[in-house]
Amino acid sequence: MVMEIRPGDVVRLKKKHPCGNDEWQVVRVGADIRIRCLKCQRYVLLERPVFERRVKALVSKGE
Repeated sequence: MVMEIRPGDVVRLKKKHPCGNDEWQVVRVGADIRIRCLKCQRYVLLERPVFERRVKALVSKGE
């Protein structure tokens, strides 16, 4: 089953980023998902199956 993820959503991942944050904003959705760390503003590109395994919770919905 495919997760309903849209640009602007904020998700919490299982593992923390090296900066210490675990909340990310979804920037782009497709076969790959680009997310941005809300603390240090770094971008990461993950394949959809990898992203869906790593998501712990949906924090807030985007527009």
